[in-house]
Amino acid sequence: MLAYPNLLIRRSQILLPNGEFLVGDVQIDRGKIAQVAPEISEMSLVGEYRQIDGTGLTLLPGVIDPQVHFREPGLEHKEDLFTASCACARGGVTSFLEMPNTRPLTITQAALNDKLQRAAAKCLVNYGFFIGATAENLPDLLTAEPTPGIKIFMGSMHGALLVSQDEALEAIFAQGSRLIAVHAEDQERIEERRSLFAGHTNPAVHSQIQDNQAALLATQQALALSKKYRRRLHILHLSTAEEADLLRRDKPSWVTAEVTPQHLLLNISAYEKIGTLAQMNPPLRSLHDNQVLWQALLDGVIDFIATDHAPHTLAEKAQTYPNTPSGMPGVETSLPLMLTAAMEGRCTVAQVAKWMSANVAQAYGIANKGAIAPGYDADLILVDLNRYHPVLREEVLTKCGWSPFEGWNLTGWPIFTIVGGQVVYERGQLNLAARGQALRFGN
Repeated sequence: MLAYPNLLIRRSQILLPNGEFLVGDVQIDRGKIAQVAPEISEMSLVGEYRQIDGTGLTLLPGVIDPQVHFREPGLEHKEDLFTASCACARGGVTSFLEMPNTRPLTITQAALNDKLQRAAAKCLVNYGFFIGATAENLPDLLTAEPTPGIKIFMGSMHGALLVSQDEALEAIFAQGSRLIAVHAEDQERIEERRSLFAGHTNPAVHSQIQDNQAALLATQQALALSKKYRRRLHILHLSTAEEADLLRRDKPSWVTAEVTPQHLLLNISAYEKIGTLAQMNPPLRSLHDNQVLWQALLDGVIDFIATDHAPHTLAEKAQTYPNTPSGMPGVETSLPLMLTAAMEGRCTVAQVAKWMSANVAQAYGIANKGAIAPGYDADLILVDLNRYHPVLREEVLTKCGWSPFEGWNLTGWPIFTIVGGQVVYERGQLNLAARGQALRFGN
C-alpha cells in the first residue's frame, strides 16, 4: 500500500464544483480531499502536514485525458509508459485512458493485464486501458476488466484492428452493454480517395484524402448502430463541422463526443508552417471547422476534450508523404492551450475544467474524480494564470521530443501536479518515486 503524505494547500484560488472560485485552503489526508474552507486552522489538524503556499495560483481538478497512444509495448522508441506519464505530470494530466494499437495489440485479457502490470511499475499518474475490437474477439470484448470501453477503428487503420465491415460492426454493437468508442472514418472512401491522390507528396493532401465526408459517413453509421441497439457510444476526436451539426440535430442521451485541442486551434494552414508534423488522423480541417467545433463545445454538443497523444520520432516524420506516420504529441500542452484560450475570452476556466476533468469522469463512470470536494481523490493541479511561457522543444518530456505548438506562448502551466495526494511534479521537478493507480469504471 502506498504511503500517502498529508498536504495542506494554502491560499489558492480554488475552483469549486459549482464553477465558482474560493480563495482558501484544501486539506488532503491519505490521498483524499478532507476539507475545503476559506481557512483551515492548524490547531484542527492531527499529525504532520506538508504545507504548500498557493498564493496567486489557481487550484483545479487534475486533467483526465481520455484518449492517448503511449506506444508500450512494442513501439517504445516513440514513447513508453514512464516517459509519457512524466509528460502527463508536467502537463497537469493526472489520469489517462490509453488505446489498444500497441504490439501486441490490446485485444485479450492477457494483453490488458500486461499493460496494467507495466503501468503499476512505472506510471507517475493514474491509468486505464481500452480493449481493442477485431472481427474475431467478441468474447474478450464482453468480459475484459478493468477497461473504460471497447475501441473500434472504423478506418485509418490496418491489420486486425481495422473493423470496417458492416457485419462485424453490427455484431459488436449488438452484444453486451459496454461503452464503444469509435475512430469514425470511412475506410472505403479513404481508399478510393487515396488512389485519386496517388503520387502526391505534399502532406496537405492528407486532409483531402481523409476528407470531411469520410468522417461524416462513419459517424452516421456508428450513430445509427448505437440508436438501433441503444448502445452507449462515444465518438473520438470529432473533427468536422458536418459531424458537429449532425450531433446537434441528433444526439441521444447515451452518446458523447470529444474534440482535441488540435482540431480547435490548428487547421490546414499548419501544413505550410510545420509540414508533416501537422499530419494526424483524422486530419486537420478548415478554419470553418475550427469555429463550428468551438461552438459545439461551448453549447454542450461536444462533451469533453482529449489529446489523441500519438507520438512519432522526428526521423519518422522527416520521411516523404505518404510514408510519414500520422499523429502528434499533446499531453504536455493541452491544459495550457485551453487555459490560454480561456484567458483570451474564448471560454472560462471553469468550462475548461469541466471539459477536461468533470465531464470525462462522468462519461466513463470514474468515481471520486473531476472535482475539488471532500471525499474526492486528491488529483489536483496548481497553475499560474498570470505567467506566460512558450512551448520549447528542449523542454518537452515526451520521448519523441517535439510539439506541433512550438513557439506558442501559453499560460496555465502547472506549478504543482498532485496525484492521489502525492506531489508528482513541482516547479519543473518530477517525483520519480511516485506511482499512480489503476482506474475503475462504472459505465
